Amino acid sequence: MRIVRVKTEDGAIWGAIDGDEVRRLPDGPFVPAPEPTNSQGRLEDLELLAPAAPSKIVCVGRNYVAHAVEHDADVPTEPLLFLKPPSAVLAPGGTIVLPGLSNQVEHESELALVVGSRASRVPEDHGWRFVLGVTCGNDVTARDLQRSDNQWTRGKGFDTFCPLGPWLVTGMEEEEVGDLGLSCRVNGVLRQRARTDQMVFSPAFLVSYITQVMTLEPGDVVMTGTPAGVGPLEPGDTVEVEIEGVGTLTNTVK
Repeated sequence: MRIVRVKTEDGAIWGAIDGDEVRRLPDGPFVPAPEPTNSQGRLEDLELLAPAAPSKIVCVGRNYVAHAVEHDADVPTEPLLFLKPPSAVLAPGGTIVLPGLSNQVEHESELALVVGSRASRVPEDHGWRFVLGVTCGNDVTARDLQRSDNQWTRGKGFDTFCPLGPWLVTGMEEEEVGDLGLSCRVNGVLRQRARTDQMVFSPAFLVSYITQVMTLEPGDVVMTGTPAGVGPLEPGDTVEVEIEGVGTLTNTVK
């Protein structure tokens, strides 16, 4: 199932894509076997929101060896975690705003996991059970601030620095998600290309590891790391993150 959040006059609603239409999920996606009901209109006519409204966004640094190498950094022996604030979330089609505090903002294409049920101290072999679905993510980063601060909150935390979308794909098997093509294009030019089987730590392991530290709530997002090829974003750019079997997340830059 492909699940979307849609902007309406009455606020955000959840829906399931059915052909070229969106059918409402009145109870949302975080219930067993959600049932679509009446049509909300054609997908192309609706304004999509990010397919998650997280209480927290847990990110993983250097989870691809080649990305660690391109920054002359060590590959972690255990997941390197940091947080983005929920205020960083940006809808598909939204605009990434370059802050005046930074002179070097870069894209980072990522597979994003959306948590489906409350998870605490989960064993590794149960990690995937707590993932509702996956979507495309962009861990936009003010690289100069990340380096100068010696911690990553400011460089990763600006408003609009976490585009997600265009929709949430549910029902994928753990093995399938473990070998998906991931790419990033800026103005149509390929910048990043990898497969998720190149991750140092698998999605299921990441869920287990994170929940030894903090409880993940339904709707929380886990950003699983970016491959090599990160690069600058400039005003007027269009950046696309594409994941095989999921879709393409497109955002502009100003």
